[in-house]
Amino acid sequence: MGFGFGRGRGCFLVVAVLMGFLVTTGRCLRFELPSGHTKCIAEEIKLNSMSVGKYSVVDPNEGNHPLPDTHKLTVRVTSPYGSSVHYADHVDSGNFAFTSTEAGDYMSCFWAPEHNPSTTITVEFEWKTGVAAKDWSNVAKKGQIDAMELELKKLEDTVKSIHDEMFYLREREEEMQELNRTTNSRMAWLSFLSLFICLSVAGLQLWHLKTFFERKKLL
Repeated sequence: MGFGFGRGRGCFLVVAVLMGFLVTTGRCLRFELPSGHTKCIAEEIKLNSMSVGKYSVVDPNEGNHPLPDTHKLTVRVTSPYGSSVHYADHVDSGNFAFTSTEAGDYMSCFWAPEHNPSTTITVEFEWKTGVAAKDWSNVAKKGQIDAMELELKKLEDTVKSIHDEMFYLREREEEMQELNRTTNSRMAWLSFLSLFICLSVAGLQLWHLKTFFERKKLL
């Protein structure tokens, strides 16, 4: 019986992890940013979804001393409609957290001030949304729950995220279908208009040629 329970629990954990991968979004990347340039990273986030991110400049000397001014950043995170949700100036690291009030592409932009001579900054950036953005260790401490209950709560949130994602995708599909119908209707009217203009121009050309030949008494 103990073996069966352990095996069932193992399968449960595998399913929970797989479902978590399907509905969560996370980006952990490292990129280089030359001084005087800007790099922006977009992330599509649905409405009322949690999002957390952290960034830091990689120390080229791997020392404990403060980074020079040539390795400072200006960071701004904006919503799909241009609202600022995070801003930091002249920093070498930082983090942000917010719950989306707008659905669409959120933009994280990093700008390095121009220096002479030019320098290249290496930036580490991690961005998580959805279930992946939750701090499950704090949830376990606050709720004083065991490992099994914690996994059940993760699974519950994952199922809710899948449910919300399905409705979100359905809404996006309806929007795309409406856009396609509108585009097809406009293209049909444009085709009729183009045909009418072509026929009108052809008729005017025939009328002009006929009157020209009649004046010249060629007909």
